[in-house]
Amino acid sequence: MSGHSKWSTIKRKKGITDARRGKVFTRLIKEITVAARFGGGDPDANPRLRTSIAAAKAENMPKDNIERAIKKGTGELEGVTYEEVYYEGYGPGGAAVLVESLTDNKKRTVADIRYIFSKSGGSLGEAGCVAWMFEKKGLFVFEKGETDEETLMEAVLDVGAEDIRDEESTLEVITSPEDFEAVKKALDERNMRYLVAEITMAPKNTVKLKDKQAEQMLRLMDGLEDSDDVQKVYSNFDIADKTLEQIGRA
Repeated sequence: MSGHSKWSTIKRKKGITDARRGKVFTRLIKEITVAARFGGGDPDANPRLRTSIAAAKAENMPKDNIERAIKKGTGELEGVTYEEVYYEGYGPGGAAVLVESLTDNKKRTVADIRYIFSKSGGSLGEAGCVAWMFEKKGLFVFEKGETDEETLMEAVLDVGAEDIRDEESTLEVITSPEDFEAVKKALDERNMRYLVAEITMAPKNTVKLKDKQAEQMLRLMDGLEDSDDVQKVYSNFDIADKTLEQIGRA
């Protein structure tokens, strides 16, 4: 995939991604609310809501919180109206950056994101400047030492997996968004433990970064991910595992 997926995996393994439980819940509640608003409150008929609920349960969100978020989305309870907005720009070394946000104040959000880009050696661009470099895919990431590649292939290839990629320290299963749930079900039925299971925006090509540019890029990613209005950040940078580990320990 990209250095971004590697970095996300490293942070998740170390338990430092969204370490504050409240921030995790806030983002999940926003996503559930918006999913229910656009697709209805029935998860069986709303794939986006179904995926959002699964993510919330994986983070041990209480059932009451999930139900309230759904009701706010469907209008049964009063709540803030969030707007889904994407921002695009460039990081150090020309790496493409795509930012997914849910906001109730676009002026505040764009000012915050522009500032984060500028202080980390990047620049916010115009709509459409980098979105074409990404495509929506399902992604599962496994730790190589704990997963047998042959067993993994048997589990996923007949249920819609497009590719299995051997990275330096992980195995990645790529699916179409439509086949994501079928693949996840097959993995769960076999109790195969994954580090990441998500619908992501996968880059069509990557930009290699190292040294100072690598550090600046990861600082930009952390800054964007820490913004209250940002849900997810995608990028096409590629940084060697060794460098990512070194920066992660710093």
